[in-house]
Amino acid sequence: MRRLSGSISALTGIAAFAALLLNPMPGCGQTDQSDEARALAVADSALAAINRGDMVALTDLMLEEAFVVAIGGPRGSRDYTLRSRAQERSTVFDVQIVERGFDGEARVAGRLATVWLPYDLYVDGDWSHCGVDTFTMLEVGHAWRIASLAYTVEQPPACRRHPDGPPGD
Repeated sequence: MRRLSGSISALTGIAAFAALLLNPMPGCGQTDQSDEARALAVADSALAAINRGDMVALTDLMLEEAFVVAIGGPRGSRDYTLRSRAQERSTVFDVQIVERGFDGEARVAGRLATVWLPYDLYVDGDWSHCGVDTFTMLEVGHAWRIASLAYTVEQPPACRRHPDGPPGD
């Protein structure tokens, strides 16, 4: 019985600590977890649209003035492309894209959110590259909208592959 009550006390303490982490005290300078979760959900929706090849759905998550920046090449090079929302909306894939984000982090300050999302990408089932997607979002009404999406195009060790290994494994 003594062993059981000690285990229950330890579990209760762990549960209380987890509750503090998940529900920080008001006034501690931390944001509402639901804002961060909502921003991460928009980033997840963006990747889901890309994986379906549905650029209309992707751009529906964006502000009219939004833009997309792809950054490739070694440091110090000017190897990047900048596309408007309209250009992104008209993109048509003739290949199957599988982009998987992992270990995403969101930060929220009022009506501004940023999401940092490492990813890996496969084209027609073959490894292509990995990198980081960064989303800058603004809260419009009660929804997060993408103002910009910038991403790196790299190879390991400059970036990490998805911790679950290749898709379908």
